[in-house]
Formats: sequence, C-alpha cells, structure tokens
Amino acid sequence: MSKQNSETIASMTPPEKKTGLIVHIALFRWREEASQEAIDSTLAELRKLKDKIPGIVDISSGPNFSERAKGYTHVLVIRFKDRSALQAFGPHPEHQRVVQKLMNPIRADVLSLDYEF
Repeated sequence: MSKQNSETIASMTPPEKKTGLIVHIALFRWREEASQEAIDSTLAELRKLKDKIPGIVDISSGPNFSERAKGYTHVLVIRFKDRSALQAFGPHPEHQRVVQKLMNPIRADVLSLDYEF
C-alpha cells in the first residue's frame, strides 16, 4: 500500500478509543520434519502460559486456513493487560522454557506484531 493510500485510509477511519490492552500476534512456519504432534504440543504449552505468567488476559492459537499466509501455518494471539506485561513475557522463565525446549527445535520462522487495542 502506498503512503498516500495509507494516509487516505487513516484520515477516513474514526479514532478508536484505546483500552490499554496490548495484542501480541505471532505467526509460525515450522520445519518440514516437525510432526503435527510436536506442533500441537508446542501450541498447547504456549496456551498454558496464561495461568503461569502475570498480565496475560487471554491466549488463543490455531492453524491458518487462508491461502494468503505466505507459508505461515499457525497463529498465536495473546492479549496483555499493558505494555509492561508484554515486556515481562519475553524473558519470563516459563515462556523461555517453551521457546527453548519445544519451539526452537521445530520452528523455521516466526513473525511477531504488537499493537495497543
């Protein structure tokens, strides 16, 4: 999208009232040798982080069904109560355990985005 188109759309869109919630979106591509069981287990462990890391409001994940995903096959969406909760999430030992032991061995790529809701 060109800068001009982006500015036009932005000027047409009414300002939203922000809730202060932060949305973290992660798109995953897995290695070819990754089994469905390993993928499912990794995503299940990520969803369990809601009960282990303070500041997480909600976690959802699932497989992509769109043909526009450019090879990304799964998504994880986490809502945090604020930016400080998001900042604490990355280095949290429980998150790092899942990343190091389950995700890294099967992950080919990840694309992450964060925005205030």
